[in-house]
Amino acid sequence: MGKMGLLKEFWEFLKVRKRYWLLPIVVILMLLGVIIVLTESSAVAPFIYTLF
Repeated sequence: MGKMGLLKEFWEFLKVRKRYWLLPIVVILMLLGVIIVLTESSAVAPFIYTLF
């Protein structure tokens, strides 16, 4: 199915169930995950960890 299938299915779930308030939560969690993965092995890591 792939990643796009998962996103499409999640969007359909939000539309059918009227759970639009979940979208900002999921977006913030995804952004935090990307930040953590990208800064895991860089010289910026100690500065990022001070944010949390």
